[in-house]
Amino acid sequence: MEKNNKKILIATGGTGGHIFPSLSLVSFLKENYEIGIITDARGLKFIRNDKKINVKIMNFSTIFNKNFFKTLISFIKIIFSIFYSFFFILAQRPKIVIGMGGYSSFPVCVAAFCLRIPLLIYENNLVIGRANKFLLPICKKIIVSTKNTKGIKTKYSSKVFFSGFLIRDNILNLKKQQIINSDKNNLSILIMGGSQSAKTFGEILPNIIAKCAKSGAKFRIYQQCLTEQTERLKKKYEELKLDFELFSFSDNLAKYYEKADFAITRSGASSLAELINLKIPFIAIPLPSSTDRHQFENANYFKDKGFCYLLEEKFVSDKLFEILIDLKKDRKKLFLMKEKMKTHSDKDSALKIKELIGKILNE
Repeated sequence: MEKNNKKILIATGGTGGHIFPSLSLVSFLKENYEIGIITDARGLKFIRNDKKINVKIMNFSTIFNKNFFKTLISFIKIIFSIFYSFFFILAQRPKIVIGMGGYSSFPVCVAAFCLRIPLLIYENNLVIGRANKFLLPICKKIIVSTKNTKGIKTKYSSKVFFSGFLIRDNILNLKKQQIINSDKNNLSILIMGGSQSAKTFGEILPNIIAKCAKSGAKFRIYQQCLTEQTERLKKKYEELKLDFELFSFSDNLAKYYEKADFAITRSGASSLAELINLKIPFIAIPLPSSTDRHQFENANYFKDKGFCYLLEEKFVSDKLFEILIDLKKDRKKLFLMKEKMKTHSDKDSALKIKELIGKILNE
């Protein structure tokens, strides 16, 4: 397929949960299409320099503020963003625009619709996001990661296209060792999350890990944390004589996936999908403030499949210790989760979307 006249514009939110699926899609499409990404300033730190990807950073705003005046100002900013996106798309002339969710994608998607450019939107959470919910009436298709996505009205069911989760190439191609350490060795825990999770986990979890160690249950710890937390956590784990490694959000997560027997994580859809595709059991602690409780719904969906434990943050101090001690004593539970995860695979997700794009372009 010639790239000439085959330009695709991807509009995405700036968080890792939006950027990583976008990059997964880009890596699969860039050999056949000219790809452009438009996002906000937050997204730039996740995007590596790639001469085949044209990245545009724009200032966007959300209208979901509790303060009336902030909402009004944000609404005005969004109107300006739509106008700016309108002229940007006119200059770029993409054949298709794909919205990957997040408020940063909204103005671009609206402008695409006004210009009669086919609009696809992607939803990887179990509850459709607010931006995507507003875009449902004007999109051509909504691409979903599961067949159980909530919040899509029946009248839009004909627009639903199931692909599965979009996983980064370096994760899908990771050769994860599937053998859990023998009883003579300490289990390895990967503690991960975004910036909010790293801060909270760095405050709450070390005390529980210390309680486990003092009870004779020591673990090898790989923990994502904020820079300002590093010294305090290092001192604590050294006092407990634990094997540990601390890392930041910008570090290569793949190398820690390789070492982990199980994980403690928030419940962003992208993070959970990566763990599942790598057959890493996990304890999901949903972010309580997540919009429409989507993180809880993500975790609950996979808990029902037997892939993980679900533990709400308010119960962490009381129940996490018991779960960790139980896993230390009975590793068969981790083996069972791994076996169940073998029924899940997202290796063909990007291919399904590529075929959908080809079909739309040929209409």
